[in-house]
Amino acid sequence: MEWQALLSLALTVGALVVLITTRIAAHMVMMGVLVILLITGVLDASEGFAGFSNTGMITVAAMFVVAAGVHGSGAIDLLVHHLLRQPKTVRGAQFRIALPVAILSAFLNNTPVVATMIPAIRSWSKRIDVAPSKLMIPLSYAAILGGTLTLIGTSTNLVVSGQYEALTGETGFSIFSITAVGLPVAIVGMLFMFAIFPRLLPDRRDKAMFGNLREFTLEVAVATDGPLVGQTVAEAGLRDLKRIYLVEIERAGVIVPAVDSGEPLQAGDRLVFAGDTEAVSDLLRIKGIVPSTNGQEPTLAQEHRERRLVEAVISPHSNCINQTIRDSQFRERYGAVVLAVARNGERVAGNLGNTKLKPGDTLLLEARPAFVSRQRYNKEFLLVNDLGTESPRHQRAWLAWGILFAIIVAAATGLTSMLNAALAGAAAMILTGCCSAHQAQKSLDPTVLLTIAASFALGTALYKTGVAQMIAELAVGLSGGHPWLILLLVYLAVSILTESITNNAAAILMLPIVLEMTEKANLNPEPYVFAIMMAASASFATPLGYQTNLMVYGPGGYKFTDFLRVGLPMNAVVGLTTVAVLALGWPLTR
Repeated sequence: MEWQALLSLALTVGALVVLITTRIAAHMVMMGVLVILLITGVLDASEGFAGFSNTGMITVAAMFVVAAGVHGSGAIDLLVHHLLRQPKTVRGAQFRIALPVAILSAFLNNTPVVATMIPAIRSWSKRIDVAPSKLMIPLSYAAILGGTLTLIGTSTNLVVSGQYEALTGETGFSIFSITAVGLPVAIVGMLFMFAIFPRLLPDRRDKAMFGNLREFTLEVAVATDGPLVGQTVAEAGLRDLKRIYLVEIERAGVIVPAVDSGEPLQAGDRLVFAGDTEAVSDLLRIKGIVPSTNGQEPTLAQEHRERRLVEAVISPHSNCINQTIRDSQFRERYGAVVLAVARNGERVAGNLGNTKLKPGDTLLLEARPAFVSRQRYNKEFLLVNDLGTESPRHQRAWLAWGILFAIIVAAATGLTSMLNAALAGAAAMILTGCCSAHQAQKSLDPTVLLTIAASFALGTALYKTGVAQMIAELAVGLSGGHPWLILLLVYLAVSILTESITNNAAAILMLPIVLEMTEKANLNPEPYVFAIMMAASASFATPLGYQTNLMVYGPGGYKFTDFLRVGLPMNAVVGLTTVAVLALGWPLTR
């Protein structure tokens, strides 16, 4: 084995170890690998940067904009309003969610689909008296299954098709190529879900994470004739309190949200603090602070146009992970104040400022109205749910549906390529006002796109240096050349990698190896490529395995074990069904 092959193998193993054992973002790891491959000469510039011009990757970017148009126009809300209605059982409620979500996710990026559905389902669950914990995991799983129905259902399908075309010179797959395997798998998966999940999922309707504002906020007032009048928040010693921190000030009916340290205090100001409510005694020891005499509902429970209450789920890529709220300078960084943190379905009590943030934590934030529009597409939060009462605008909802339908028809009938259809659809969404240019720009997830583009380089290096061929020969030898056993090994390998690293990176790294395996064993590559696509999407067992799982983790009030209880059998059912459908429906040998 030459040094180029050894280096490529070492980089592959090293990248996997770093991604699995550290929190370094996938796009940073893969870009680092790309730089090393270029500097050492294993790849030239055209090979290294080929992923940035790959048709699959560009199609993914265009479909992000299309999804932003459908989401921004309120088209999904329109569908939800007409389909949810009034089911009589938990199973019926799950069915009403799963069917439209699966269909939507077949043609749209499932992240905005799930983000739109979460607040709708939470309010709907109260109306039909079903616990959100019975509905949120089915929402995520339906989105995952729906993504396997078409080539544009997930970014993974598109990039695998693009890399397959680049490596083999063959024509890429059509939009409905994968439907023949994805549809029976989705049907079996959802039937299993409807049969088992109503019993296995917990009922936590009585454990509202942020149900009572009085549990985690306290209010005091500035004495009219006290020494604090005229002093700033910092001068009054209210900024560096240990167990609590100042959230907002109510002044003559007007709210000052996310209070700055230089804000001067006035007589009669009503101060709202968040954190350990038992610290009220420490607060009242400060000369000039008196108990609030307002006996009405808490200030935060009253609607004010100056601020919003927002729920946000921390993504695995957030800069705040493993930092305390105080050390992360959350207020300064985001212009918002953390009122409470929920983890594993329960609010974290005690000293809020010293709470270390973790992926999947749900934060209740108080922010200015601009925060919602500024952070809605920020990738540090997988979900930003505005708890305000503003109604979505549906003026262009039907137009957005029409554009999406035109994309599907144009690609399915061969009128134009999937790439051209997606680009035309993205342009139409912007030009017709279904989404603004700013929304379109924000919808482009740079971390996903960089991970995809850089992963192509490592896949190309494995293919070019002969590492893929070596691994393929080893795998074929271990399987005894049995086509069905190779198919099972491919599915298991991609599934394990997907639970450990990103699904796009797992699929891109495995594709050159699988193509070599099929070449050595004289197998038909198509079912094995479909196995990669299916396994890269079918991640059910943990909340961190797939982004929609993480999005419903907090709003559903789940514990980690809830996902293991329903996700492990779901993984098994979907995996066995996939392998069976591919083995029976496709010729495995040439």
